[in-house]
Amino acid sequence: MAASKDIIYLDYHSTTPVDPRVAEKVMSYMTSDFGNASSVDHVYGDEAAQAVKRACQQVAELIGASPKEIIFTSGATESINLAIQGQIAKLDKPARIIVSPVEHKAVLDTCKALAKKGLAEITWLRVNQQAQIDLEHLEKVCSEGASLLCVMAANNEVGTAYPIEQIGAMAQQYHIPFLCDASQAVGKIPIDFQDWGITYLAISGHKLYAPKGIGVLVVKKDCDLEPIIYGGGHQRGIRSGTLNVPGIVGLGEACKLRQLEMTADEDAIAILRNRLQNLLQAAIPDLVVNGDSNNRLAGNLHISIPDVPNSAIIARLRHQLAISTGAACSSGVVAPSHVLQAMNLAENLIEGALRIGIGKFTTQAEIQIASSLLVDAVNQIHQLL
Repeated sequence: MAASKDIIYLDYHSTTPVDPRVAEKVMSYMTSDFGNASSVDHVYGDEAAQAVKRACQQVAELIGASPKEIIFTSGATESINLAIQGQIAKLDKPARIIVSPVEHKAVLDTCKALAKKGLAEITWLRVNQQAQIDLEHLEKVCSEGASLLCVMAANNEVGTAYPIEQIGAMAQQYHIPFLCDASQAVGKIPIDFQDWGITYLAISGHKLYAPKGIGVLVVKKDCDLEPIIYGGGHQRGIRSGTLNVPGIVGLGEACKLRQLEMTADEDAIAILRNRLQNLLQAAIPDLVVNGDSNNRLAGNLHISIPDVPNSAIIARLRHQLAISTGAACSSGVVAPSHVLQAMNLAENLIEGALRIGIGKFTTQAEIQIASSLLVDAVNQIHQLL
């Protein structure tokens, strides 16, 4: 059953609608320009290879990388696995991985799986109640040496943006390879792969108005990774498999559009986010805004309503308003958010937490209606308590 058009969509951190201009390009490479980019014997293959080359350029320009550093994957989860497992597989002794406890599950679960096998030990960074990283502690653990540092560019739940340039400089100073999961950040905030000391950068297409099932791992020129997928030696031998040309073209086009429109779009999105925040705070006096309000994604509004269970809000609004109680990375798992737990938030704030994600297709009218719906739901629940 298709989702009703009457439902207001405010879950842009989970996924974004594909930009119609991107969808048009994707469709043409699924129907008329459908060649295999590895087919060297005819024009269909030549045209597909040219399209992939152009997409490499478009992705690289958005993030300040070289097109030769772009490795296409099925998404950020694969990119992260490739970076972590591929880096650790090069070593002949157990690795030490420095990890932020508020990373995406793709990072945490991969590191924990390696630790369980005895291939790595994890050193956890410290975060405060805004999900900010303790940079002094980070420097201390970096000074002791490590095989890999994993810190995301922006948090997928509370939206906190991290000082990646400063963290990358620290990693470089201590000669530690640095994996940055930028799936929530690319296309929303500036990223400079070349100058910020990043070794590996993970990107997900469906977070920036491109299709699902396409992503990138940016791999610094002089770095090699052990592959985790074999068969044909495609893409520098790092990631074999027939290239998803429609997805790649779509991601390239989306990156081109983000480069052109990101600043104006994100400014407009921040205005909508602030409007919604102000409306909710005026009507719900005990509402708490989570994360770092001074350094967060423009479209992120992560709130807690103390003693009002988020499940009760969702139950009332799921057919009118698409918001979430947390990340979509733990599909089907009903458990408290590891991010909010690492932030050491009070239990009633964790239980009352809601993630609202605003994007470039969100309208003023939708913000107004969403505010009224949320306030009405909270009032109804208060009357029952």
